[in-house]
Amino acid sequence: MAADGPAGPHWRSLVNLAVPPHPHRYQGLVEGPDLFQLVLRNLEGLPFRASLMEGVANIQCQLRLTLFDTTNSHFFGRTWKSSPQPIKHTHGQPAKVFFNQAVYFHTSLNCTHIAIIVEVVAIAKKHEGNEHVLSCGFGILHLCNKQKHTLDAAQIQNAKRLNLYHGTVRALLHPASQDPIEKNKFMTLIEGSTIFYTLGTHHPLGEVSHLIPENMLVSGSETIPGLAAPSKQTGDALKKPHLLKTVTCHLDKLSLQLYPTLEKFEEELVELLNVDRLLKNDQVADGSIVVIQERRLHIGVHNGWCYVQKPQVVVLIPRMVRGKSVSFSKSLPKSSLVLRSRIQLTEMVKHPMFGVVFHLEYVFSTSTGADGKSQSQRSFPQGYKHNFLLLQTQPSASTTSLSNTAYMQTLRWAVWKPFSGSSTSDVTVSLHGGPSPNPSNLLVYKTPSTDMSSDEVKQVESGTVTFHFSCRGDRLTASTVQQPVNLSEQSSRTLSLSSHSQTITSESLGLQRGEAPHIVYKDSSAGSESPTDEQLQELPFTPVHTSIITLGTEIGGPTTVTSRASLAQMHAFNFPEILDDNNELATVIEPDEFSNFNLQQEKADYLQCNEIILQFLAFSRVPQDSNQPGSVYFTFQFYRFPPVTTQQLQLVKIRNSQKGTSHSAPFILVPLNKNGTGNIDSPGLELKFMVEPNSMKEGEQHWFMQYLAMQTLQIDVWDAESLLLIGSAAVELKYLLRQGRTAVQVSHELEVITTDYAQDAPMSLVDITKHGAVKPYGVMTATKGRLHLRLGNVGHQSERIVKSSLPIPQSRIIASLDGTSGFSGGSLPAVGVETRNVHNSHRAMRLVDLDNELASVLLSRSTLGSFGQQLNSEADIARQRKLKRMMAVRQLESGVDLKSKTHILAKHEEQIHHERDLQIIEAYRERIKPEIISKMLAQAITTQYTLYATLGNAEFFEYSLKNPYNVQHTVTIECDHPELSVIVNSREWKYFKNLTKTLTPLEEDMFHVEGGIQFPQVYLRPKENVNIPFKFQTFSADHSIAPQGPANGRLPKKNIVNQQQTNATSKKIKVSFKIENQKPIAILQVNVEAQPYIIDQTFRFYQPELTFLKKSIRLPPLHALSDNVVLSPNADLQIHVRCSDFNILCETKKMPLDEPQDVFLKVACGPSPEIKKFFVIVYMDPWLAAPIQIWQFYIHSLHRIDVSCVVGQLTHLSLVLRGTQTVRKVAAYTSNPEELEIIPSDVFLLPPHTVKDLHISLRPQKEGDRCIHLNVVDVDFRQLVASWLFCLTCRQPMICKAFEITIPIGEGKGSTKRISYTNPYPTKRLYFLRTNRPDLLQYKEDSFELEGGETYHIGLRFAPGQNPGMEEILILINDQAEKNEASYCVKITYQ
Repeated sequence: MAADGPAGPHWRSLVNLAVPPHPHRYQGLVEGPDLFQLVLRNLEGLPFRASLMEGVANIQCQLRLTLFDTTNSHFFGRTWKSSPQPIKHTHGQPAKVFFNQAVYFHTSLNCTHIAIIVEVVAIAKKHEGNEHVLSCGFGILHLCNKQKHTLDAAQIQNAKRLNLYHGTVRALLHPASQDPIEKNKFMTLIEGSTIFYTLGTHHPLGEVSHLIPENMLVSGSETIPGLAAPSKQTGDALKKPHLLKTVTCHLDKLSLQLYPTLEKFEEELVELLNVDRLLKNDQVADGSIVVIQERRLHIGVHNGWCYVQKPQVVVLIPRMVRGKSVSFSKSLPKSSLVLRSRIQLTEMVKHPMFGVVFHLEYVFSTSTGADGKSQSQRSFPQGYKHNFLLLQTQPSASTTSLSNTAYMQTLRWAVWKPFSGSSTSDVTVSLHGGPSPNPSNLLVYKTPSTDMSSDEVKQVESGTVTFHFSCRGDRLTASTVQQPVNLSEQSSRTLSLSSHSQTITSESLGLQRGEAPHIVYKDSSAGSESPTDEQLQELPFTPVHTSIITLGTEIGGPTTVTSRASLAQMHAFNFPEILDDNNELATVIEPDEFSNFNLQQEKADYLQCNEIILQFLAFSRVPQDSNQPGSVYFTFQFYRFPPVTTQQLQLVKIRNSQKGTSHSAPFILVPLNKNGTGNIDSPGLELKFMVEPNSMKEGEQHWFMQYLAMQTLQIDVWDAESLLLIGSAAVELKYLLRQGRTAVQVSHELEVITTDYAQDAPMSLVDITKHGAVKPYGVMTATKGRLHLRLGNVGHQSERIVKSSLPIPQSRIIASLDGTSGFSGGSLPAVGVETRNVHNSHRAMRLVDLDNELASVLLSRSTLGSFGQQLNSEADIARQRKLKRMMAVRQLESGVDLKSKTHILAKHEEQIHHERDLQIIEAYRERIKPEIISKMLAQAITTQYTLYATLGNAEFFEYSLKNPYNVQHTVTIECDHPELSVIVNSREWKYFKNLTKTLTPLEEDMFHVEGGIQFPQVYLRPKENVNIPFKFQTFSADHSIAPQGPANGRLPKKNIVNQQQTNATSKKIKVSFKIENQKPIAILQVNVEAQPYIIDQTFRFYQPELTFLKKSIRLPPLHALSDNVVLSPNADLQIHVRCSDFNILCETKKMPLDEPQDVFLKVACGPSPEIKKFFVIVYMDPWLAAPIQIWQFYIHSLHRIDVSCVVGQLTHLSLVLRGTQTVRKVAAYTSNPEELEIIPSDVFLLPPHTVKDLHISLRPQKEGDRCIHLNVVDVDFRQLVASWLFCLTCRQPMICKAFEITIPIGEGKGSTKRISYTNPYPTKRLYFLRTNRPDLLQYKEDSFELEGGETYHIGLRFAPGQNPGMEEILILINDQAEKNEASYCVKITYQ
């Protein structure tokens, strides 16, 4: 069906004929649009002579308004005309004309030197019925930016006056007119004629500003498409505008045909543009041609006045489609421009004036090649599958190169109105071009001549656009308009690419054109949200980033029992034994035999004190990994103890290890002293943790047993020299349950595993309920070594402690103080006050002991000498001593007792000082007396309550509030602390009462929280008691990070739980209960003591600086989570998460019970070498009462270096290392020394405030994407100076030849082969032989030199195979610069 194009009856209504502003005005755009309302009240005094009215009847006045740029003498916009109004005469008063019309407009221009020209026009009707229009004068109404007020009823009454001038508005265009125009000598005022008006900001206009063009003066009585008609009472639709409902429309299967064919059309177009380019530059053929870079289609919704939103811009690709020909009925393949994605139009309104506007635009550039046609065809290949932005074509390296200059040209356009009567879904619209008006006011490429064509051919000769149109859903238009994006629903294709949309402006393309619209390029499987209020239906979503599985990092078996050979080798060393209280050896537990345990038996054990012992014995290196550390240190956190960073431990090789087993022999861990030496006579590192019931909260002993039974301890292993993370080991703690024994011990050989997470790899959805049974796709793990660890638990009898670390738990119901037991007066006893249980008793104290300011004032007077000078220096003291000696000599000479006189004067001066001090003290007492009295009165009604809170745990208690008055009161509960809140939800209150077994009444709808009040209110009857429920919950934690590196000193031999509480910060929270007159009737002071918390798992990520880390952490299904039992399949359970850092996005989605749960994180990384630490708390109850998991995260921000390289080929880089404040001895280390070498490789001196170059040589041995870490470490203090992250993209070299051999396994024999290589150059060349698998292939010679054309036979030695399988080995032949000359691939089959 062919729809009406521009030849239709209504297309010209979509052309905006308003005059644009002066081009210089675009340089002064303001941030937000100004919204104006101009109310024209009346004209007082006629601006024309009464003689003009003679012989003419029915004279009416009309106002015409136009925007005028006084600086550039330029009219713009359109002229608005009021309705003609009659002239009213009153005896003794000037004639008046009442208009009472409001004019609206919005603009983003700088309104300085912009005015509204108000012209008064007289319209006279002659007897013949004709009208005579006469311009009678005009006024100049200047605008100002950002009107500060909105017009109200009072301001409309106080209207302003606008003076009128003689003449017509054409006088403003006279060359003699100057700015300001009012001071022009040719401007003459019309005396006695004034227009009354009001001008102000009209904010409701912003809701409909997208329906009205800028700088267009409109009135509320006009019909604006998309706006509801005005009511009969006001007649003004813009005073309180109401938008019409919008519908969401989609355009699918859009294709565009150009005639006669797309190839011929583009060939002619390029040829004409090239000729035009040569004529414009007055050149002859210079070898350069014009080529097509992009084919774009602008699609926008137009309401007949303007574009409702900025048009969407999509990229079309050429493709062969089948369609019906005009002259043939059979289906023929055609080359068309196709859009594969769906276009979503969210701003469409079912109004006959709304239409869809299409603009076809091509992007051209100049090429130096000779084949312009082939270039245009290569811009978008036939097999190109995604609508990505192609900045430049990919020309041949030898024939073509594109210039950087690109320009755009509009070729065709079309308009289609979906609600003008047509109801079909498959639409074909004719394209048009040439110099005809169009909605965007652009110059369009010519159309072919249709003089000799039929009407049917005329409709399609300029081209057609075909699409499928569909509509769904009504909703209200959003008040603010945003940039639309395309929504694709082709969800059948699975991509590993990010689905985020990409917005690119013309500036980023280097296109030379002003104000090009934003271009949105979308993958055909991507989706986006609607910019309006419509709720989209969410589809099943799989995160594009890898899901990380919690609860262990192991593959296969997490731990292995230490072999007998290793035990025999380590037995010779004097490792400390684990003994019980009777000095008997602890019972050895075999992990393979330990299966069942009983927590009730553990609880009934009389040895309630548990001494947990960790012994780090040895570390075994992996034979395949040549990057072996010389010393290590460990970091971990056990239970609620502080995080532990061990000292540096040296790896010492066992002397008597057999030669055949030297690779797997363990290295003994020996602690290093401060001088860097170790004592082999005291090997291993032993750490003890004492868990005593007297130092724990009530019921915590059971929690600790559950912690041992269910938890896995994660230990990070670090290289102490390079400060690089070697890997992590995990050990289950259930073997520490003694089960009635006095002491137990277990030995483990743990795999130390390093894990690399791919950025954009999907997660394979398999069963993850079995511990350690999953390896998700995109997660690469490697075993770096084995840690020999011995764990022990020694039981002790609990000792009686006089003062425990934690007091006896208080009741969860707090009784308030009524304040009736006041102070009885009289003196306080000298002794025994502390022994009495008196809440509001105080011992008298000196004022100087209470106020430091008063004490400093009084003390300053006591340090003054007799002459008013302060005696602080030794010179003043010596001077006083000399004066006393002189006084004694004069007394002897005169015989008069001068000392007594001096004493009397000093006594008098001291008395004066004492009187001044008493006056100061009296003034101070009077000043602080009201404060002290108020404090004492408040203390009489203050109740103290202490709670011990941990991270994420909700502490519940109830406060018994009593109304002390005989009348009812509404009590406001005021508390400004965000962590303490009143539980106003009755369901939440009931949940916490059941959880804590609090047996108190529960009342529905107890609190009044509506009406915009800040704090909850409760109604109390006279002398009534009610329980107010409170909840304290904190998500704030200590994010400070210790310096990276081993501990300097020795660790304490014994750690006691809660001993770190001395450094914990306490909080005091005040809750006031106030009646209507703001007087408190009770005060509750909550003292919060922070307690340590348990870290269930630690995650550590390395991320490039100033980027976003996006990860998903996968939990098992709800029924598989430990310590949680799903009662029924219909149980309403959901995972909730909270983060200790509110700047981090952390969320989860509700999933079915049998589906895995993912926790999504988005973290903004800081500059290098910043380390960000935070915690994520996981809940499974709806009210977040108690967490089931607490995760600790470390995000290392590193300098990122992106390297693109070839396997086996050497790549050279250079890094800049900046010196610090002092001289340092540093060394550079890398996580992969086989592939990355550093020069200098030894320790070197880094002077302060200087720059040092690090030369990097990179030779990758395998293809793919991966990261390599590089650290620069201070070797004296073991501090990290700088760190880099190399992100490698390694590709395989071009394979010249391929070979295939078979090697038998089990015989212990390899294979010897040889291949030939001929020097292709005429000169002598030196070649080097490399391989990606040096463990499987060795060369007879690593280098050889050949004359020109000479042939050399390369000797190959393949290692014997141990297991059946297949391997591919690359033989790389590099030149003297280590660039690849030839590559051979050998496929080996072991059988």
